[in-house]
Amino acid sequence: MNMTFAQRAGIAIATLAVLSLAVAGVWLLRTFDPNAPGNPFPACMFKALTGLYCAGCGATRALHALLHGDVRAAFSMNPLLVLVLPVLPVLTAWSLGWRPVRLQPAMRWLLAPKLWLALLLGFWVLRNLPWPPFSWLAPG
Repeated sequence: MNMTFAQRAGIAIATLAVLSLAVAGVWLLRTFDPNAPGNPFPACMFKALTGLYCAGCGATRALHALLHGDVRAAFSMNPLLVLVLPVLPVLTAWSLGWRPVRLQPAMRWLLAPKLWLALLLGFWVLRNLPWPPFSWLAPG
């Protein structure tokens, strides 16, 4: 497939924008501690409204911990994020056209919306149950 100059330019601009946002996010997470009072990061609206944890609760603190090399703290904040994060570059590369034959069976499974829906909803529900081992999934 041959792309036009406009299509290539659009992809280049979008890539530059995403990379700029990623660099800014890394800088913010390296500079400011989301655990400290008065940090610039917004609180979880779902938690504020319901008192329950959403699937993303603790993600900012987990990313902060990962950027500072503390995998254990990151895992305690949002274990699902820590487990899924290594898969994201492969999913991104796949969506951009990198499709090795070896990965096709795994990608069929990883790209199934039912998997992600079940994973996110299950994690969301389980981390709000008040007894171990499920209470260990709560940010903390």
